[in-house]
Amino acid sequence: MTLKEALKFSTEYLEEKNIDEADFKALCIVCSAAGITNSKFFSSTEEVDLNEILPLLKRIENREPLQYVLGKWDFYESEFFVGEGVLIPRPETEELVELAIKEAEKFTSPVIYDLCAGSGCIGISVAKKLESSTVFCIEKSEQAFEYLKQNAKGIDNVNIFIADICDDIDLPKADIIISNPPYIKTDDINSLEKELFFEPRMALDGGQDGLDFYRIIKDKYTSKLNDCGVFLFEIGNEQGNDIISLFGDAEIIKDIYGNDRIARIIKE
Repeated sequence: MTLKEALKFSTEYLEEKNIDEADFKALCIVCSAAGITNSKFFSSTEEVDLNEILPLLKRIENREPLQYVLGKWDFYESEFFVGEGVLIPRPETEELVELAIKEAEKFTSPVIYDLCAGSGCIGISVAKKLESSTVFCIEKSEQAFEYLKQNAKGIDNVNIFIADICDDIDLPKADIIISNPPYIKTDDINSLEKELFFEPRMALDGGQDGLDFYRIIKDKYTSKLNDCGVFLFEIGNEQGNDIISLFGDAEIIKDIYGNDRIARIIKE
């Protein structure tokens, strides 16, 4: 089956199942099966076997996230391995990476923590951009840690730990502490779109008010941050005022969609 035939079949299959963005998901699946990037679709002479595509289409039909089906996803300037048990990297989080790089460039050899690191997409992206930095990625989940380990392989300035952020971990004091922690309110979890049910609940559930992990980080890590160091958090789109109340002098930065998305707190 040619790539064009496979794309036509896959798109029609997903459309019949009322899958949103059917054409894009079909393209990603066909190119993944053919072992090419999406940009090579029109120039490639590869062919694909329908039997390779059908199982992937059925996973999409069951509302499994496209990123899990493909097994990897582009984020910032790299490709990250992802799958069941790890949070999927999202475009708005790239804005957190951009800000972290900008802050880190103010230091000669910055020490950076990435708490609740998941796939490591934040900390690893910063480390690859700034070779003078030393990044410590901390993740509790054993499933997520396997992806973190894969993604950090060969990057000398990244150090990975499987640990609860509540644990006492012997680390040098940090200049920047970054985190995209769980921040969805417990009662809101069940109302999320079906695809999100595939992602690990522990990476989403931030407690009754969504702020549990920010409290932990404030209580546990303020002393681990150097003076004039910076906390950078991803936050929920209605949590700006709550973060200001919790941390005091916090700057709330909106994302590309105009929602509260990043909190920046400087330790005086």
